[in-house]
Amino acid sequence: MTARSTRRTTAAHSRLAAVGAIAVAGALLLTGCGDQTENGDSGGSDNQSSGGAPLADKLPQSIRDKGTIKVGSDIAYAPVEFKDDSGKTVGIDPDLADALGKQLGVKFEFENGTFDTLITGLRSKRYDIAMSAMTDTKDRQEGIDADTGKKVGQGVDFVDYFTAGVSIYTKKGDDQGIKTWSDLCGKKLVLQRGTVSEDLAKAENEKCPAGKKISMEAFDNDQQAQTRLRAGGADAGSSDFPVAAYAVKTSGGGKDFQIVGEQVEAAPYGIAVAKDNTQLRDALKAALDAVIANGEYKKIMDKWGVAEGAVTEATVNGGK
Repeated sequence: MTARSTRRTTAAHSRLAAVGAIAVAGALLLTGCGDQTENGDSGGSDNQSSGGAPLADKLPQSIRDKGTIKVGSDIAYAPVEFKDDSGKTVGIDPDLADALGKQLGVKFEFENGTFDTLITGLRSKRYDIAMSAMTDTKDRQEGIDADTGKKVGQGVDFVDYFTAGVSIYTKKGDDQGIKTWSDLCGKKLVLQRGTVSEDLAKAENEKCPAGKKISMEAFDNDQQAQTRLRAGGADAGSSDFPVAAYAVKTSGGGKDFQIVGEQVEAAPYGIAVAKDNTQLRDALKAALDAVIANGEYKKIMDKWGVAEGAVTEATVNGGK
């Protein structure tokens, strides 16, 4: 699933050069991609409510009573969250949810949804949280539509747990002369709808000269964008660095894509929680700090080859 906007906008780490991107990409192949488009998926922690969980008493009583936290997630965003060959939901977020579940004594149940509907689902109480490589931004915190600048909802709070930037990738051996975002002028770009990649492309398009605008094609999920690029239907694609690096390593056995240029727009991924659910927000922050302190967090980041994006403490609403 990009810097999901205004990163994955319902409305993404740019410290590494391309050589670093390829190096990290090499570490990402730990599990294969399965079917990533089926709706209604449920997966996540196997930890049931338990009186032995050290932080269980921090949760709202309603969640302790039901023993689950329902997670809205776009489960088609390897390696952050996706389905393996057996159909199980796996990735960075599910592993982290398992670790949080041990601290809180509840099971995290992942439910698949289109990325740009997750905050709406949170607002309508379909989900308790949204955890889907969602970038913490001021617009999301305040309920502002990034395209119109108008307030469209109450906004959400975030518990930030990772840092990611946005990358551009092309077919392997055919970079079309693309190294930076300005090189996309006059090119066709594929990406996931409602992501920071889309926001960046729109912003760059305004700088392109007449007759050399960026042609953008947006899809419901990143796999569809990759398929279009693989088939020759575009010049480049863009997504969060962990996702682009994973695609480079796994698609076609590493023969399909390459990352070009450097990451841009480093920003935090956050677990989104409704504004009026501060007790749940604070419980998640405490649990995240606990798994950082006990080393489980580092093991997860190392497992998926994304240690460059690790944080040293949980932060609430750290996005700008």
